[in-house]
Amino acid sequence: MSGKWTTWMFGAAMLGAVPAAAQPDYRARLAQDEVIYFVLPDRFENGDPGNDLGGLQGGRLQTGFDPAHKGFFHGGDLKGLTRRLDYIQGLGATAIWLSPIFKNKPVQGPPGQESSGYHGYWVTDFMAVDPHLGTNADFKALVDAAHARGMKVYMDIIANHTADVLQFAECEGTGRCPYRSVADFPYQRRGGLKGPRINSGFAGHEVGTPENFSRLTDPNFAYTVKVPAAERAIKVPAWLNNPIYYHNRGDTTFRGESSRMGDFVGLDDLMTENPRVIAGMVQIFGGWIDRFGVDGFRIDTAKHVNPEFWQDFVPPIQARARARGIPNFHIFGEVADDDFQPGKLAQNTRRDKLPAVLDFAFKQGALRSIAGEAATEIWRDFFSQDVLYEGGEAAAVQLPTFLGNHDQGRFAFYVRKAFPQASDQEVLQRVMLGHVLMLTARGVPTIYYGDEQGFAGDGGDQDAREDMFASRTAVYNDNDLIGTRATTAQSNFDPGHPLYRLIRELAAVRVREPALRRGATVLRTAGDEPGLLAFSRILDGREVLVAINTSTRPVAQNVATSVAADRFTALAGSCPARASAPGSVRITLPPLGYAICDAR
Repeated sequence: MSGKWTTWMFGAAMLGAVPAAAQPDYRARLAQDEVIYFVLPDRFENGDPGNDLGGLQGGRLQTGFDPAHKGFFHGGDLKGLTRRLDYIQGLGATAIWLSPIFKNKPVQGPPGQESSGYHGYWVTDFMAVDPHLGTNADFKALVDAAHARGMKVYMDIIANHTADVLQFAECEGTGRCPYRSVADFPYQRRGGLKGPRINSGFAGHEVGTPENFSRLTDPNFAYTVKVPAAERAIKVPAWLNNPIYYHNRGDTTFRGESSRMGDFVGLDDLMTENPRVIAGMVQIFGGWIDRFGVDGFRIDTAKHVNPEFWQDFVPPIQARARARGIPNFHIFGEVADDDFQPGKLAQNTRRDKLPAVLDFAFKQGALRSIAGEAATEIWRDFFSQDVLYEGGEAAAVQLPTFLGNHDQGRFAFYVRKAFPQASDQEVLQRVMLGHVLMLTARGVPTIYYGDEQGFAGDGGDQDAREDMFASRTAVYNDNDLIGTRATTAQSNFDPGHPLYRLIRELAAVRVREPALRRGATVLRTAGDEPGLLAFSRILDGREVLVAINTSTRPVAQNVATSVAADRFTALAGSCPARASAPGSVRITLPPLGYAICDAR
């Protein structure tokens, strides 16, 4: 990477935007060069109170708006996000990943359990921004403003399902709709093995040809599909309103056949084996590239879609991006897994041909070794399995790494859960150490909004989706934030917060040091208990040594390095000036301390 790009990025990260004429092409950056900031627009900043109700009338069950309830819209929008780009760029983020912005069904759920689509995953109109968040013009303004700063914008997309519109007659009034398998309810019979013959000549969903799917004409093979009269044309594009394009087999159990063909908590599960669905989704999401020039897609629930869909979806999307002048379009799928088995993630890059996946194994390793007391040796297992990804170790640098998210909860929450007797200072140190690891290890560091302000949350899902602007939600406002006396009852955009300052410092180091973005990983030291973890990032003969202490006692230990490395300069933390001997350096760290050393 050229020095010109490095100098500009460091200045932009520390000082804000520079004039457009002075900027090199941000699109020349590779995926691994980014620092991603993941944000839910509804919970970030309210730039236009006029859209809080989404153009609807009535109470929260009609409009979806209730800023006092954690499960409803709170008022954040795209204008608010645009106005806070200085804050995000000042943190050192170079790419913004937004939760889905498509128009959602405002409210879903059985009586007494309703919530709104503030998160964006209950889509009815894939062509328009949800009115609670703004307009398509507001989105264009955001993308253009980000691009003018040299920042990228990633969209969160969903091909697995739509909002819950389709109903099944057999499930009415029961509150549940069990999955009905292909074996018990084949496509060629209505309602079971002894039902009337239907869909004559259909050879099953495994035969993915237009000719075969033209013979699938009756969607009532497992359940009798009903569409509420008021919602018969609610979905956009219009083809999505046809029940034939859905699996219609009831709720997934998240196991076996149902994992890919069952309804995800009642959401209408698309029959992604159908060529019409594949072509339709390429056209939908390719259109957002064409119209707005977005720079990447995070794919929701990717593992719940058949591999053939992704094999057919990714290449034309990449081609649309290249045609739009976006050569490094970043695509990464959500393959949620907490088993600390990178191989389970890697199969989705080899079989499904997804270019990258969110690195749930990294998150789990950080939870076990920093928000837990696992041995640092687990990182040897982690790094050694990078060879399993399609493209091997060189491809693993493109995997977005993260510590927590909107589904599973915040890293600070898990630190407190694992160490209930820990002091506030120890909790802060552990959260900081997690960010040190994420910003120096291989992969694309992905910061969950609010973590930089010490948000901790009360758990996962709605409990981890606090407001950055002054919140009116009591269950958020009683939270004890990390590293500050502030609460979520006030606006939290403080560049002086210790976590914000740490991330800004490390993001700048990452920008200056290509080895931290693109370098190979060599594990130097790990042990059978909490303590020293050391690894080198090496690129073109340049070595950066990273050392962290996951224990609450000081460590002093000899660490192997390249034999040529003789002098060490601190990029962060404290580093020894010279090697102890060729190929060895003495690393001394305080409890929960770290050092990032330029080794020459």
